[in-house]
Amino acid sequence: MNVSLPAIPTINLGRFLRGSAEERAEIAATVAETCRRVGFLIISGHSLDQDFFDRVVRESFAFYDQPRAVKDRFHPTGPARQRGYHGMATRGLGRTLGQDAPLDLRESYFLGPVDDHQAHFAHIPEAATSYAPNILPDSPEGFGETLVALYRSFEQVAADMYRLFAVSLGLPEGYFDGMIQRHFSILAAHHYPPLAEPPEPGQLRTGAHTDFGAMTILAMTEAQGGLEARLPDGSWAPVQAKRGELVINLGDMMQRWTNDAWASTLHRVVNPPGLAMASSRRLSVGFFVHPDYDAAISAIPTCVAAGEAPKYPTITAGEHIAAKIARSHKG
Repeated sequence: MNVSLPAIPTINLGRFLRGSAEERAEIAATVAETCRRVGFLIISGHSLDQDFFDRVVRESFAFYDQPRAVKDRFHPTGPARQRGYHGMATRGLGRTLGQDAPLDLRESYFLGPVDDHQAHFAHIPEAATSYAPNILPDSPEGFGETLVALYRSFEQVAADMYRLFAVSLGLPEGYFDGMIQRHFSILAAHHYPPLAEPPEPGQLRTGAHTDFGAMTILAMTEAQGGLEARLPDGSWAPVQAKRGELVINLGDMMQRWTNDAWASTLHRVVNPPGLAMASSRRLSVGFFVHPDYDAAISAIPTCVAAGEAPKYPTITAGEHIAAKIARSHKG
């Protein structure tokens, strides 16, 4: 049966988790079709409390409003770069595709796993940076604790999404459960202030890229100059969740896991139409979902046709991310 879908549909996750068999099957079919086409979803009915996220936004803006010297106190100095504060135009995601792209017009705060799994992975030296301690801000007061609580909230949404994806792939609902007990997911709070001066040629709030992991969960404020996803016909579609909704996009790991059946889609954050626009201030909090460092990323059985071999050899989640990072740094 042909189903007509909007470019990026909204899925009620709560209906899937608590609905009838018919509702669950209908939602899983919509998710499977959308993931094959574009790899982006918007979800409602999730467990992230909106009032709590409003507090996250207030405290995040208060943090970013501080002088640069205060924020730089929380910049990482060790090998684990995805921790703490990173200033405006210091990272460029367009370069992960091997392009000589300008640096992104945003500043960010990163958290890694809040549970200590270093001893468990001590036999894998390469895992050390993935489980490195966090750098928690002490200004404004309580912001560090808020970020940890937000990480915990996203963990629950991620676990629920893994269950939805499992059913959408024709797998038992708990298929991924054993692979996410010691995950190394990254929380990133991205701040996009109004533009103070014209951008460089080709410079965006975030350059076009795909994400490396299994999926990304995004909570965002509404503002001028936002997220866009590239559709199969080559056009760019705006992606804006309504209040209380989240955006989900697949990453390169999920595309590999599904033997290229599901799409890891190019996306970007475009600039607002003018300078000094108060309405363009934006906060986007992404949870970049990875399974356990040693989880095997091998072709999901339902994604390999009978008599055919998988397109990719089995590797671990940690090896996959390391290879993606190494490739993005070449040249």
